[in-house]
Formats: sequence, C-alpha cells, structure tokens
Amino acid sequence: MGFTQVFWDLDDDPRGNVHHIAEHDVSKEEVEEVLAHPDGIEQSRSSGLLIAFGETSTGRLIAVVFEEISDATAYPVTACELD
Repeated sequence: MGFTQVFWDLDDDPRGNVHHIAEHDVSKEEVEEVLAHPDGIEQSRSSGLLIAFGETSTGRLIAVVFEEISDATAYPVTACELD
C-alpha cells in the first residue's frame, strides 16, 4: 500500500505540515518517498493517526504521522528520523 498523492499546506504556513516536518529536519521529498513505499504502517495508540515507516533513498529511517484522505492520498501531519 502506498500513496501517490500527498497534500501539503503552504510552505510559509507556520502551523502547517511543511513547517512541522522541517522542525525535525525532514524534507517533503523524504516524506513522499516513505508514503509512496512504506515498509510498514501502524496506528498510533495515543492519537489514533496512522504512522508510516520507511527508509529514504539517502538511507534515513523516517516515521511519518499522517491522515489517510483516500486510498491514494495522504495528509502528513509531521515526520521525524528514527534512531
């Protein structure tokens, strides 16, 4: 299961998802890679949101918290690199 479309807020929105992932030194491209080809998806016990895990083409292991908009579209909330 992968997502072919990713919904992004405006880059300059301080409350948007682009800002949230940038705070964790993750790029939009890395998030899109993981959402397109996740190694696994789980549901967060605390928030109920979905979390996709995957490795980027640069070798970073990323977790992406997201909402599923449709079978093909995801809205990333935030993301971070895993240790």
